[in-house]
Amino acid sequence: MVHVLSGRILLRPTDPERSRAFYGEQLGLAVYREFGTGPDRGTVYFLGGGHLELSGRSESPPSPAVRLWLQVQDVSAAHEELRAKGVEIVRPPVREPWGLVEMWIADPDGVPIVLVEVPADHPIRYRPGI
Repeated sequence: MVHVLSGRILLRPTDPERSRAFYGEQLGLAVYREFGTGPDRGTVYFLGGGHLELSGRSESPPSPAVRLWLQVQDVSAAHEELRAKGVEIVRPPVREPWGLVEMWIADPDGVPIVLVEVPADHPIRYRPGI
């Protein structure tokens, strides 16, 4: 078995400055590290237990199959904060049939991002007897 010590998602945005403004200023992700210089420099953000790296540049947006799943403590508070910062809300918070509260946004290249709240009574958080 491969012993993984850390991991990250790599995105090659079509407009790195625009994506850095989105992830750093609008979404409010903290910077883990930066490397290189100029408009195509790399920036790595904290994503809870992982990292998101924006580096390089792409002529076309990432595949529509790429999606980010971000667990937050309070989706309603995130909704208000992001709306106030001008982030387009693709779908406001909804409690799904499977019990999670989900809200959808997208990054500047259209990468879907789901913000998820796991309610205290949800089985993903607590399973009696286990």
